[in-house]
Amino acid sequence: MIVTTKELFKAAYGKYALGAYNINNLEQAMGLFRGNLDSQAPFIIQISRGARKYTHKLMLEGLIRGADQVFPEAIFAVHLDHGDEETCYDCVESGFYSSVMIDASHEPYEENIAITKRVVDAAHAKGIVVEAELGQLGGVEEHVKVDEANAKLTDPKQARDFVERSGCDSLAVAIGTSHGAFKFSGSQSLHFDVLSDIQKELPGFPLVMHGSSSVPQEEVARINAAGGRLLGARGVDANQFRQAAKLGVTKVNIDTDGRLVWTRVHREYFLEHPENFDMRPPGKVFMAEYAKFIAAKNEKLGSKGELDAVRKILG
Repeated sequence: MIVTTKELFKAAYGKYALGAYNINNLEQAMGLFRGNLDSQAPFIIQISRGARKYTHKLMLEGLIRGADQVFPEAIFAVHLDHGDEETCYDCVESGFYSSVMIDASHEPYEENIAITKRVVDAAHAKGIVVEAELGQLGGVEEHVKVDEANAKLTDPKQARDFVERSGCDSLAVAIGTSHGAFKFSGSQSLHFDVLSDIQKELPGFPLVMHGSSSVPQEEVARINAAGGRLLGARGVDANQFRQAAKLGVTKVNIDTDGRLVWTRVHREYFLEHPENFDMRPPGKVFMAEYAKFIAAKNEKLGSKGELDAVRKILG
């Protein structure tokens, strides 16, 4: 059942965070639904601009509509990840998305507010909720590219003004994470002091953490052992998700980790089975492995076992 992120955030706030997982194909969709039902967790499906261009936007929508019928007990939102203004309007008019993200964080502050407000007005008129971003994460992921020198943490005082003037329904904040597989160096970690100050300025308001893949070192090692060359990749400590949830984070974006699982499965499979030319055997392995990955991530987020409670709240 497709619902809005606003409905899911009400159930989660202060208790757990919802996993927001990017998908690009059939195998990811199947593994995602299986993993969330195995762990009895509500969740958010994210479709990026890159995913919409990878095939055709209607193909992904068709996959999700099909999964909704195959897994009718699932409760989830469909969210546009890192949309520009034009893409947000296209998703709003599609009648399919329940949530969109307008990312104008690279623009000057006043322009970010103005763009976000325009998208909010258009989306709210259709009953669709809007996520915005303030501050900039470093790193690279699809079309998002920010040099570390230009990355900046979200200013708590500015966050309150931004939300009040833009009317957005949730806010992606920069608290030290980065896009892609190369997030941290040395002892760098999340800035919980900044997150706490933002929550004080915006009590009860849903906050979002982008760039939150953990980049499991076991996955990296197995990829490299099977011929990969991922050197120095390091991500967010998944044990910090619960602490972030207590400070208002209700949505945690996870994309890179899913790509690592895909890469590890296919590298290992074809290394062990060089005679194979059928895409389906490794696809079956990936669906099972991705489902296990999703279930394990939901346990770290605290959303495991929350599906029945959400169902009761939704009536």
